[in-house]
Amino acid sequence: MQPIIMDPGSTSLEQRPALVLTKRRSRKRFPEGCVTLTDTEADAIAGANPEKDLHAALVYGPSPSSEGLRLYYLVRWL
Repeated sequence: MQPIIMDPGSTSLEQRPALVLTKRRSRKRFPEGCVTLTDTEADAIAGANPEKDLHAALVYGPSPSSEGLRLYYLVRWL
């Protein structure tokens, strides 16, 4: 997968800490319903629960997909 191109001038897309519900940490993008944004990276880390497939991450989005979904792209796992 190609690296994420971030637009510093965007008013609708931003990099945010989040909790991501996923079984496969090899994925690089996630539908909006699997992502819960948090205020800080510390909040995301505190809320993570790997036993329940809930992982702390830094994500970028939401971006509309060609399938009509809103997607968040993984920047990095926390």
